[in-house]
Amino acid sequence: MPFMKGKAPIRRTLQYLEAGKLVLRDHIKIFTVNYNTHGNHHQGARDFVFWFLPQIQFKNPNVQVATFKNLTPSPFIKCYYDSGQEMLIDIDSKPKESVLSHLIQVIGKSEQILSAEARQMEKKDNPANFGYGCDRHCICEIPGQVPCPATVPVPQQWRGKFKNAVE
Repeated sequence: MPFMKGKAPIRRTLQYLEAGKLVLRDHIKIFTVNYNTHGNHHQGARDFVFWFLPQIQFKNPNVQVATFKNLTPSPFIKCYYDSGQEMLIDIDSKPKESVLSHLIQVIGKSEQILSAEARQMEKKDNPANFGYGCDRHCICEIPGQVPCPATVPVPQQWRGKFKNAVE
């Protein structure tokens, strides 16, 4: 498998990407991480980018995610909102887990919002749905569809028994 090569190939698996905990709020449009590739107080930011940034990108496809290396004396995260506001989050000398938990509290969606969105995605009141647990038990209940053969007999020219019969 060619995708399982390199440093920590587990980061490229679908199971790992779906396990991300940070889903950004809808009004965040750009998420940037500024850090240096050297220095002990940047180690948490480097680890955060290495381990959690792919998950953030996967969970937030409508958010532009950018990293800036070796441009700043102290590491920070900057979020740009659709209203034009900016939020600056200091991550100097923090481990990657505490950075993630802080981001979940500050700019992440709450568990209630995520569960409500999941329920909304699997709504059963779509008129195209039919079967057990839906408004319609059978597709024959939808106007314009062929009625059930149990209630209205199918015309003989539609049945293979008569259509393919040898005369």
